[in-house]
Amino acid sequence: MYLNNIFPSADRLHDMIQIAQSSLAPMVQGALYYTIPLTILSFIFGMILAILAALARLSKIGILRGIARFYVSAIRGTPLLVQLFIIFYGLPSLNIEIDPFPSAVLGFSLNVGAYASEIVRAAILSIPKGQWEAGASIGMTNNQVLKRIILPQAARVSIPPLSNTFISLIKDTSLASLILVTELFRKAQEITAMNYEFLLLYSEAALLYWVMCFILSIIQGRIEARLDRYVAK
Repeated sequence: MYLNNIFPSADRLHDMIQIAQSSLAPMVQGALYYTIPLTILSFIFGMILAILAALARLSKIGILRGIARFYVSAIRGTPLLVQLFIIFYGLPSLNIEIDPFPSAVLGFSLNVGAYASEIVRAAILSIPKGQWEAGASIGMTNNQVLKRIILPQAARVSIPPLSNTFISLIKDTSLASLILVTELFRKAQEITAMNYEFLLLYSEAALLYWVMCFILSIIQGRIEARLDRYVAK
């Protein structure tokens, strides 16, 4: 009797397979229309913020260093979910209303920018000072040395941690379901509310997240191998 409770009957198994099949398309649609675009846009905008913040932290201008330090500290010191709620539910009290998807992009971009800025800054600082001196010795300006010598090497150094940030971002986008973005996980929630197959459908959603992360891990390895040629050995 105990085993009968564990293993589903043939009819029950047939129903589960049908539910899994019928729910696959809406979940994939949620991933294609919202999860992936949200991840890519947030990462692009976040990297722009990260580079600006990293360069500000490395600049000799005190006010820029102060602003960048405050931004990084404030974002890293507060939960991502709270940041999303402030943007989506809090800003309307100031008559600033932003739709769910742009709110999610804004929230995730700010979050990625703060964390990635430290990665970019550390990568730039990891390049030996001799590289700067070598560039200057052949007549390059600081900007030319930064663009042609330092950043390509820093990019190679920062690829593994930035790839991890990107992969984490894909998983974090499930939080966007709480501000009404109909991404993959919200689709799973909507379908679950109709048939109460929590274990089946949430496991199916987890499998789709895992597949996306697995593909990205393969791409990460190839990018690292390609950028190896820029590393001074």
